[in-house]
Amino acid sequence: MKTADGRWLALWLSVLAILSLWLLLFLNGPSRVLVYKGFLNSALICTLVIFFSMVLGWATAIIMHYLQKSKTPLYLLFTFLLNIIRSIPQIIGVLFGYVIITSLVLKGIVLSPVIVSILMAFSMSIFIFNEISDLILERIAYYRKLDFFDAMRVCGISEWHIVNSDIILKNSRIHLINKMISVFGAALFLQCSVDFIISVGLSTQVSSLNLPSTLGSLLAKVDSKQDI
Repeated sequence: MKTADGRWLALWLSVLAILSLWLLLFLNGPSRVLVYKGFLNSALICTLVIFFSMVLGWATAIIMHYLQKSKTPLYLLFTFLLNIIRSIPQIIGVLFGYVIITSLVLKGIVLSPVIVSILMAFSMSIFIFNEISDLILERIAYYRKLDFFDAMRVCGISEWHIVNSDIILKNSRIHLINKMISVFGAALFLQCSVDFIISVGLSTQVSSLNLPSTLGSLLAKVDSKQDI
């Protein structure tokens, strides 16, 4: 497993090295700086999406787990709210999030590019975190069927410790890492898709000038389209 991970890491480092060489050979200094800035902003936003999605997904899964056990009406209400979020197409939800963020920027409420990036990441994570919560709930349901769950409960170990330490942390780490990689890719795709929507003028309230420069916004420029 470690050998395979090392090969994948070496492959990605080689790809980055080739791309860096291409940028060095074919782009002038200012353009190269823009590409590096867009890459770093995109990587930062997608990493924040992973963080917010993990926190929201974990919290949602724990709440759903205990509400389902208690069989209260709150479980149905919580499920209903989550299903509303699921019913909204991700790209539409993210676009509306960008509209709200831009409105805050234009009104002078939010001025820091760091805060804008955090809000962009949070708006995307709202429409992605359900994937994390579903995975965690599936892992909890699977291990609840095994003997070790009841055995640990008989030994006096709290269910909170079993769920968070033994099931999620110790036995679901690989699954969560794979899901985090998937979330990173989904966030990058949504980011670039929304930037293209903004570039063709489907949203009159959002402008790429109001948001941090990303890979999607760089590709959405006229010159980049002609190059493609």
